[in-house]
Parts: sequence; C-alpha cells; structure tokens
Amino acid sequence: MRMSELSRRSGVSVTTIKYYLREGLLPPGRQTSATQAEYDEAHLRRLRLIRALTGVRGLSVSTARQVLDAVAAYTGDPHILLGLVIGAIDVTGETEEASAPEGTAEVDALIAELGWNVHAGAPARAALAETITSLRSLGAPVDHTTLLPYARLAERTAALDLGQLDGIDDPLESAERALLLTVLLEPALLSLRRLAQQNESARRYGHG
Repeated sequence: MRMSELSRRSGVSVTTIKYYLREGLLPPGRQTSATQAEYDEAHLRRLRLIRALTGVRGLSVSTARQVLDAVAAYTGDPHILLGLVIGAIDVTGETEEASAPEGTAEVDALIAELGWNVHAGAPARAALAETITSLRSLGAPVDHTTLLPYARLAERTAALDLGQLDGIDDPLESAERALLLTVLLEPALLSLRRLAQQNESARRYGHG
C-alpha cells in the first residue's frame, strides 16, 4: 500500500508517519521509485503499536523506540524479553537508593518474605522504596506488612499476565503480546482499581 493508504487505515497523518520513519520507529517501505515506497500489513501493525505506546501509554518517542527495539531483538526467551521491555519503560527517571533508606529496608523485607526472584537493581524496587519513604514522611503507617496483601494481588495479576503468553509459537506474536501486557495494560489495571474503589465506597457508605 502507498503511504496515503497506510495513513487512512491507521488514522495517523502522513506527516506523523514521515516523522516516525525519520526517527527509526517505523521501518522503511519497499522502494518502488526515487520518491515512492510500498508498505504492508507489518507496517500497519507496527504503526498501531507506536500510536498505542505514545498515545495510550504516554511514552516518549525515544522510550517507545527502545521498547520496540527490544521486541525486534526478541530471541525466544520470554524472561529476557520482559526484562528488556520493562527496563526500557522504567528508565524514565532515576532514583537514588540512598535517598530512601527506610523504604529500601522495607522493600528488601517485603521481597524476602515473598521469596521473589527479582534483580537487586530493578528500578521498580527503588521507586517503591521512595514511595514508602514519602508516605512515612507524611505520617502514613506503611511498612512491608502493610504492602504484603497488595503484593499478593500483584502476584496473581502477574500470573494472569504471563499465562497469556503460553502456547504462542510465533516469536513476533509472543513479543508483541508481552509488550501489550507489560506496557499497554497498565492504564487499564489502574482504571479497574479506580472503578473498584468507587464501587466499594458506594457499598460501604450506602450510596447508589
């Protein structure tokens, strides 16, 4: 298909498609002349992924490129792929572990009690530690035992996530599914929590 059709089918303007091509997010099409190229369904699929990452998930163009590069480099090991994808979206900010000593100790205790196998330098550990420290500074009685029930729910969510990768033989499909589950599903999970809180509030306090 020509770029005009790719634009029509994807809902992305020609100007934006050209920008994605320049930035390396979208691979070039098959050159048919000095000024024309043909695109296929793979380009359409990639373009929709880009729009989902930058639009739905709100990632920057550079971070979206890192995530897509991780998918493109997929070698067949889901654990490595998930590490690459999660690592790409977690490097949006740096957290100094020394700035959250109380939180760091609580995170270590939580992970030890759960028996989780997670990397010591995982950005999510530092982010959680900083959050705990901030909550404590505001007087919230938060420690690893407070978070334990939430961590158990997170375990179940992770099992549901990764269970959806079972039985997929095609490497590209598996990589894209992992991308959808780890990156794009997060806003939906947050929305579900908000809705559940609203429902629980109405149930407890007699509204509706």
